[in-house]
Amino acid sequence: MDDRSILLAEAELFIRRCYAELERTEEEAELRLKEIVREIEASGTYTHTYDELRHGARMAWRNSNRCIGRLPWDSLHVIDKREAGTEEEIAEALIEHLDYATNGGRIRPTITILKPERGERPGARVWNEQLIRYAGYGGEDGERIGDPASLEFTQVCERLGWRGERTDYDVLPLVIQLDGGAPKWFELPREKVLEVEIRHAGLPGFDELGLRWYAVPAVSGMRLEIGGIRYGGAPFNGWYMGTEIGARNFADEGRYDKLPAVADLMGLDRSRRSTLWQDRALVELNVAVLESYRAAGVSMIDHHTAAAQFETFERREKEAGRDVTGNWAWLIPPMSPATTHVFHKRYDNTIVKPNFFYGKKPYGAAAVSASTAGVCPVTGAKSEESAAAAGEPREQPETRETLRGRSAHSGAAGAPSGCPFH
Repeated sequence: MDDRSILLAEAELFIRRCYAELERTEEEAELRLKEIVREIEASGTYTHTYDELRHGARMAWRNSNRCIGRLPWDSLHVIDKREAGTEEEIAEALIEHLDYATNGGRIRPTITILKPERGERPGARVWNEQLIRYAGYGGEDGERIGDPASLEFTQVCERLGWRGERTDYDVLPLVIQLDGGAPKWFELPREKVLEVEIRHAGLPGFDELGLRWYAVPAVSGMRLEIGGIRYGGAPFNGWYMGTEIGARNFADEGRYDKLPAVADLMGLDRSRRSTLWQDRALVELNVAVLESYRAAGVSMIDHHTAAAQFETFERREKEAGRDVTGNWAWLIPPMSPATTHVFHKRYDNTIVKPNFFYGKKPYGAAAVSASTAGVCPVTGAKSEESAAAAGEPREQPETRETLRGRSAHSGAAGAPSGCPFH
């Protein structure tokens, strides 16, 4: 099949499913498909209506195999910014996204959809993995400042001209690329970033650790695919599950690595692992995160409640006649997983579109060097060889409603960790 035939096949699968779910008639679906055929024949692509865009984005959340928080999928607020034609307009749109999503702490699930890919033209891309992320710095003496997971991207930002204050919680700038041109960076105003100071009332000295985290986990490094149309810039957010911060961001040795410090505050014996000092410190660190977000009035869910809500989601999907797909390794929480029903079930990891996908990072030393010289560092469309080298799935033409392959949910090497909606 040629590219246009593949696009039309994917469009037809999406339109028929979308219109059925929106309770549109078969006649409406047929008329729309005829319009799409004419548009593809004339231009090689087609444009989604807002209703298609909105429901397609919601379907993508519903189909996100790694996400345990899919219950409110049909409440996702969709902001259409496909017409944003400059990097400045896109930066404004991203800040508007954060304003709306933050909502004074009562987080609203939100997605902002930017200019899509058009053939060889890559459209809009946000280089950040998340709209809000803390910088990471390393020194020759092994010193670590900030978030080690951000080390590479922090260096990219510095090569582009940005300078942080080298604290543990420097907010990285937004880096935006349009139509394969040179990337531009924009300072993210600190007043637009709601943060929570992490405290523990029952553990003397804990507050002196100076821990803090941001309220909105807005993922921006994934590609949204709806009916064959690829949106390389489609940042989206839900709200945090406590363990994502307490059991991963603060606890992982490759992140902020705070378990030893918490264990010492608790007076635990760290001379041997069999004292379970890591487990005991992990629980208290997670208690601190949950209680701090609650006290600050910022939306957050604990992993037990999240699992219970996922069980409700599973039941509702069954009632709707839809199969629930999932990646078990990512659905189970990183703390006490055996206490949830998810641990004791098996899930089908089939990838269903619409969905979110990781792709090749647009940056790197060579890419930044090229972009600062005014040369396009991203080619947009990738050959199978280059995609495979980047760890991106080789996708086959859709001839049915599901695809089996590697995606955001398959644990691809080098992919950012965590639920795609967090």
